[in-house]
Amino acid sequence: MQDQPTYKLILWSLVTLSSLLCQGWAAKCAANDHAPTVQQTQVETTDPPKYMVEVRNSCPMCPVINVHLKCGSFPQALVSPRLLKVLAFDDCVVNAGLPLQPLQKLSFNYSHNKFLLRPTIWYFQCE
Repeated sequence: MQDQPTYKLILWSLVTLSSLLCQGWAAKCAANDHAPTVQQTQVETTDPPKYMVEVRNSCPMCPVINVHLKCGSFPQALVSPRLLKVLAFDDCVVNAGLPLQPLQKLSFNYSHNKFLLRPTIWYFQCE
């Protein structure tokens, strides 16, 4: 009968470990919890003002690809298309759709009135 507590301990350990693997350590990034973020900071008060934009992959485990931003009528001439390419009205793609590694930041500057930039579509590239 002394084997019963050992058996329970082993069983409890296996259940706990599988729970951690499924929900914690090996969990993938959920779109709602780890959406890419866009932060704009005014860096000069000239006319027109100058803004620094930082797009960040919030997922600590997976690259994010094909990040599209809502960008209004953002003029392509303000920034290199390798950093932010205007595809259509209100649709811009970051980094030519290439991956942003986990927690990687991509930044660029533009001089113009402020545009509202926010992520609309992205995909996690988890294995």
